[in-house]
Amino acid sequence: MSTEQADISEETPIKQIAAHCMSYQGADEMRSVFQLITTVILYVAILIAAYYSMQISYWLTALLIILAAGLLTRLFTLQHDCGHGSFFKTKKMNDWTGRFLSLFTVTPYDFWRRSHNIHHATSGNLDHRNVGGVETITVKEYQSYTPLKKFLYRIYRNPVFLLMFGTPIYILLASRIPHTERSMFYDNGKSLSGYSRWKSSILTTLSLTLFYGVMAYFVGVNMLLLVILPTLILTSWIGGWLFFIQHQFEDTYWDGSENWKLQEASLHGSSYYKLPKILQWFTGNIGLHHIHHLCSKIPNYKLQECMDARPELRDINQITFWKSLKCMRLKLWDEDKKCLVNFKQIHTA
Repeated sequence: MSTEQADISEETPIKQIAAHCMSYQGADEMRSVFQLITTVILYVAILIAAYYSMQISYWLTALLIILAAGLLTRLFTLQHDCGHGSFFKTKKMNDWTGRFLSLFTVTPYDFWRRSHNIHHATSGNLDHRNVGGVETITVKEYQSYTPLKKFLYRIYRNPVFLLMFGTPIYILLASRIPHTERSMFYDNGKSLSGYSRWKSSILTTLSLTLFYGVMAYFVGVNMLLLVILPTLILTSWIGGWLFFIQHQFEDTYWDGSENWKLQEASLHGSSYYKLPKILQWFTGNIGLHHIHHLCSKIPNYKLQECMDARPELRDINQITFWKSLKCMRLKLWDEDKKCLVNFKQIHTA
């Protein structure tokens, strides 16, 4: 933990900050409905425009696909709120809205919800790392691995593989196949039941087959291959990057179960990714991730209000876009230094 984090923690007890954040939890359903309707309409309208733009120039289509990917990212953050039960007041409304949005995000909502909530309950815990997060090992674990296992971990943590290939493969293919999310690098955490995996993945895949099959019948396969598929791939890159930078920064928080504390892990193990306002809108304020992890019941549209009312929250784990790029080199958790390090650092130490 950085000196800045420690000072903030001493001056403002974490329980006081948590109590402040909790005062913002709970849905304002009029705002939720407005967000949902406007974003869906804008997304569908951009897809239609992209479809017709192919008759003019695919360069124009590409520009519209970028805009569509931004809107689809926003739709995913709405689905994300549903998974936390913060978008509507009732579980039924949250769950059925989340399942509906699966038609656009192609993410099995129920499976993802369970997995992601385990991530929230165990984030930063070295003894429970294998569900819903980017796989991260310690320096000592890495040094104990065989050459082959070290090589595989290096490949996995390579940004090109992890983000450019890994996230589209996971969203488009792996999510279609029920899986336990077991790690290939450690086996010390929770997993989801076989029934919940199968039910969510299979039902979502069947729904997607019907939905996009009907679309292909009426507007043609080109719509799927040249508009929908690139939009999904670009969105997976955006989402993968956001998810990576939310916890993979130098002064993040990791500890064993014996010393691990949920509120400290939530606040200090999650970043505040400071983005321009327009990008913050497209990403549904998900960059204010330290607040979200501290109180996941806050809907996306209240996160900025929560931070504005408590200015010191801006100083905790703030990462700018240019600073975030440097985080790609971080690969291992150093239990002695209490920070993420790169491979070169462990060879020169």
